[in-house]
Amino acid sequence: MDAYDKGSDARQGQDGPGGPAGPDRPDGEADAAETTAPEADGAPEAAGAREAADVPEAAGTAEVAGVPEVAGAAEAAGAPDAAGAVRPAPPGTVQPAAPRTGVAALSPRYQVGAVVALAVVAVAVCAHIGMVFLHLAPSNTLTKQHGDVVDEWVFPEFEQNWKLFAPNPLQQNVSVQVRAEVSTADGEIRTTGWYDLSAEDGRAIDGNPLPSHTQQNELRRAWDFFVASHDSDDRPVGLRGTLSETYLRRIALLRLDRDGAAGTGGVVERVQYRSRTTNVEPPPWSGEKVSDRPTVRELPWWSVSAETRGAKSGQAAREGGAA
Repeated sequence: MDAYDKGSDARQGQDGPGGPAGPDRPDGEADAAETTAPEADGAPEAAGAREAADVPEAAGTAEVAGVPEVAGAAEAAGAPDAAGAVRPAPPGTVQPAAPRTGVAALSPRYQVGAVVALAVVAVAVCAHIGMVFLHLAPSNTLTKQHGDVVDEWVFPEFEQNWKLFAPNPLQQNVSVQVRAEVSTADGEIRTTGWYDLSAEDGRAIDGNPLPSHTQQNELRRAWDFFVASHDSDDRPVGLRGTLSETYLRRIALLRLDRDGAAGTGGVVERVQYRSRTTNVEPPPWSGEKVSDRPTVRELPWWSVSAETRGAKSGQAAREGGAA
């Protein structure tokens, strides 16, 4: 058997067919065998070589294709990164102007109007606070010279007092009632029943979001004025006591006339007041004990002839002027 026979299973020597100069293998095939032999023995290295030589990286693929990287695009646009922080826009980038709000969003004419309105409100508030301060402050040079102006501003809507800080706040319900002696058209005298004036004011105030100052304070202040200016025997103390009686008589005539107490053709001749005072029940957690029995104070009859004559003369004068 020939040692160089192609069909032999003997190992080929260096000079045999697998050698570089074998007589049966051309030069091109020998070169190809030498080139592909490493791929067969080290396939991973060959694959890595191909990736390094032919396949671009993921980050470089966009650059090779002419597309900027994702991170670079976000930075150029000023978009927030993964951590949530907003990167500043590169120099030269024009940022959109923020929309104007409040007074700045108005036109110049309306801005001037808003400024003037705010100035007027500020001056009015300062003037009101100053008037109330002078009303509560002790007597001084300003109150002596301009006390009438202060009183006209404060009374009756802005009256201030210190009852909230009194050592013994009011803990009683006071109901003021009145009745009248009426001269009827046929010459008889009759006495009306009791009209609960406090209950009438309460019904007018209840459920009213803007009750009248008269409904809230007229009768209550008039009765407090009377009690403070009379002794325990209902005798007036000084001129203020007499003034308080006149005030109460006029209130009685106005209320009775509104309720139609005299009837058709009748005239009120005298009025009588009484008060019914009841203690406010203390809270359950308080150990205070108070009486639940009402206290009634009944005043003497007062003639209202002077007030009636004044009302009749004023009515006649108005009727004559209308004619």
